[in-house]
Amino acid sequence: MIEIASTRLSAAIDPHGAELSSLRDVAGRELMTDGDPAFWTGRAPLLFPIVGRLVGDRYRLDGRDYRLPQHGFARRRDFALIEQRADRATFRLQDDAETRAAYPFAFTLDATYRLDEATLWIEIAVTNRDSRDMPASFGFHPAFAWPLPYGHPRAAHRILFDAPEFSALRYIGEGGIAPDRRASPVAGRALPLSDDLFTADALIWDDLASRGLLYGAEDGPQLRIRFPDTGVLGLWTKPGARYVCVEPWWGIADPAGFDGEIWDKPGIQRLAPGETRRFAMDVTLLD
Repeated sequence: MIEIASTRLSAAIDPHGAELSSLRDVAGRELMTDGDPAFWTGRAPLLFPIVGRLVGDRYRLDGRDYRLPQHGFARRRDFALIEQRADRATFRLQDDAETRAAYPFAFTLDATYRLDEATLWIEIAVTNRDSRDMPASFGFHPAFAWPLPYGHPRAAHRILFDAPEFSALRYIGEGGIAPDRRASPVAGRALPLSDDLFTADALIWDDLASRGLLYGAEDGPQLRIRFPDTGVLGLWTKPGARYVCVEPWWGIADPAGFDGEIWDKPGIQRLAPGETRRFAMDVTLLD
């Protein structure tokens, strides 16, 4: 683990996947998932070069089929540590023979974690180093402790969006994103959290008005989470688990039955040769 710290927070990042594995307050209380294997051992994987699952775990590029696992391969690869200071660290993943067999492009994926007082800043840079346009998606997938370690029960926790969220939600059906939508469970800006929300997998907003939210109990310490560069959001847990994932995405899973070229896949982005796109997320402990 690579550890960084500020006066208010400490964090540990695993070079395998460049995955944020721990975020603790000054008293050492853990703000991330406990990683209970009965539910899910992930903590905050980085999703690249796809978000979600492809139909049949395959995509088509220029008439040829390639295989990619759910959420891509970055979360299963070792990143190189290219910079470390007391309060920050940067990790890098580049293409190699193994990645090019599944994703035939030259790329760089940099992940920088920085602590400043009570805020964790995360910046992702995706660079197309190839000589042709590159299709890509990216997503954050951090799992925060539910309940947070401040004495409030799970039932007291809620999500408070920055803006009212009235749009209907997408959901994962048989074989991919279902063609219809479900009514939003948000009342104005507030979404009280309960296991019942997640019996059919994740809640997915693909027309999100907000670029930030509050998570926690209304009368206790909360996490202020911002994601200025991503317009799709997933919320997910497994009923009974001690975490809730707040997942800003730049992409989305395949629609059920999708059989087109990857360029026609909803949520796929086109990066020109030499182009870099950056995605930021920050988490502030408000106490």
